[in-house]
Amino acid sequence: MLRHFLQFKDLSRDELLYLFERSRVIKSRFKRYQPYHPLTDRTLAMIFEKSSTRTRLSFEAGMHQLGGSAIYLNTRDTQLGRGEPVEDAGEVISRMVDIVMIRTFEQEIIERFAAHSRVPVINGLTNEYHPCQILADIFTFIEHHGSIQGKTVAWIGDSNNMCNTWLQAAEVLDFNVHVSTPPGYEVEPERAGLYGTDHFESFVDPMDACRGADLVTTDVWTSMGWEAENDERLKDFADWQVDAEMMGVAKSDAVFMHCLPAHRGEEVTAEVIDGPQSVVWDEAENRLHVQKALMEFLLLGKVES
Repeated sequence: MLRHFLQFKDLSRDELLYLFERSRVIKSRFKRYQPYHPLTDRTLAMIFEKSSTRTRLSFEAGMHQLGGSAIYLNTRDTQLGRGEPVEDAGEVISRMVDIVMIRTFEQEIIERFAAHSRVPVINGLTNEYHPCQILADIFTFIEHHGSIQGKTVAWIGDSNNMCNTWLQAAEVLDFNVHVSTPPGYEVEPERAGLYGTDHFESFVDPMDACRGADLVTTDVWTSMGWEAENDERLKDFADWQVDAEMMGVAKSDAVFMHCLPAHRGEEVTAEVIDGPQSVVWDEAENRLHVQKALMEFLLLGKVES
């Protein structure tokens, strides 16, 4: 059966737990320099409307490491950038490759593409969601602290695509998210695609959101597409910088995460992101491993090896 990964909740709890275990196995092989090529002769098309470092590198390297090949397409250099309907592109591209990753603006674009695709489609990032990043984040947490079930994640800053995806993940995997945003930037449950509100709580004071948290995480204050608001956001978010004081009220073994790129001195201090509780480099590397597990699953189903 054709499966896509367009939102975090597209996969069940059992499927996600399987992916985390496969990520562990695949990463272990990678660290031992043990070749593993289950996707020999398979081709990944990577379509970018939004620029990227980690998304392109992790998908392209990952597909090569699994024995397949990856083709980079920027919408500026294709007919998509000249007005070709997304639906037509989905029909054509999916007849020539085995799997597609898209990094674009509106979630509607990737949904329309997937509706006309013969092959699995992966969301590499949209304005609304960033499911591959949260896969990597949760896998990183599991590596450091075990199961995330019942734990508390503190999200500090903008209620953006990362925040939305953390909220979805909390519902599927049964953990809690404490959200603190400046006034006017609050979570929009419908936009986040939430089933309910049982797994998240909003806090006016970011210190209260961090209190007792197992994981503290944030993102840039101005995401791609909102650059015109940058000066205003710098003022609005000034009190939402993750610093040593915030980490100090979290649990003593709490970890700090950031999807990168980071702006030290804005959303996080250098003391925190470069400090002993930060796991951002593990988090960045794990994009590679969880996405390999994801592509393997979408193309081959569950495997035992």
